[in-house]
Amino acid sequence: MPNADCLLPIPRRKVEAMELRKDPITRSWVICGDEPDDSSSPDYFCPFCPESGQSLQVIASSPTVNGSPWSARAVVHPHPLYGIDGEPTRTGNGLYDKMRPVGAHEVIVENARHDRHLWNADDREIEEYLALCGQRIQDLKGDVRFKYISVFKNFGTHSGQEFDHPTSEIVATTFVPRRVLYELRAARQHYQVKERCVFCDIIRQESDNAIRVVGENDDFITLAPYAPRFPFETWILPKRHESAFENSSSQMFENLAKALKLLLMKADRVLDNPPYNLVVHSSPVQDPTNEHYHWHIEFMPKLTKTAGFEWGTGFYINPTPPEEAAKFLREASVEDVAPQTVAAR
Repeated sequence: MPNADCLLPIPRRKVEAMELRKDPITRSWVICGDEPDDSSSPDYFCPFCPESGQSLQVIASSPTVNGSPWSARAVVHPHPLYGIDGEPTRTGNGLYDKMRPVGAHEVIVENARHDRHLWNADDREIEEYLALCGQRIQDLKGDVRFKYISVFKNFGTHSGQEFDHPTSEIVATTFVPRRVLYELRAARQHYQVKERCVFCDIIRQESDNAIRVVGENDDFITLAPYAPRFPFETWILPKRHESAFENSSSQMFENLAKALKLLLMKADRVLDNPPYNLVVHSSPVQDPTNEHYHWHIEFMPKLTKTAGFEWGTGFYINPTPPEEAAKFLREASVEDVAPQTVAAR
């Protein structure tokens, strides 16, 4: 019988009742439709726990680690934002555009255990989780309808977390999100002028002065960006140029697991287990290998609230300088973690 801690309600969402609408000014796509309805949702045991007996559409699983039936698995989201069937069928009404929310929406169950989060899983478990994310991206890229594949994790009530079980999500869309297009354009312009990747330039400069470096290993550097939007915003970047997350080798996933676990454990110690968003930024499906873009992970703790000035101007106010945030994280004492090379002060 499942543990009572796994007893949870889940909202119901109807994909057919939603549509994508494009803002004619910002050119961003927005999902419009009915709010999830949980009024008829009975309590039930967490569907992601192996002993729950819940019926799930399992897409892929990682090999067994530490005696669990699986170390990570990908399943169709119980109530997806995007549906896999059909075509987007983009239509117009004057200057307005809309289309069906066609795409894929999957849940990556990070661990078979309900209480085993990334910061207290072992390195091999995290490695298998990351490798499964890469595998799912590769598979979804085979669908010619999809233009971009997002990988993200929401942890904590204020971050948009949906499930108590440790999970991440993958969403494939028939368009490239506006935020990604902006980042790609800036990276391409830098490359056209200097014939160098802007992210590689950032890595070189931050490695040289080291004041915003949190840690590093053979393949990855963890740093506080020069102009962070949020307190303790932190990036993990591969040291060698690579434009697509899913092209990473098994060795890179192994070292990424160590870098990610170390960052999350340090944040847990310094920030008292904060809610956060973790997002993989990678190249679009149609441009997986290029010289101008460099994939990376952005970690954004939810320590402050976005207020009117930020919403009205897009101008963020960060009360914690990145140099101070990096110092706190770098010097945080973490036990039982595989050692990493930390930038010397």
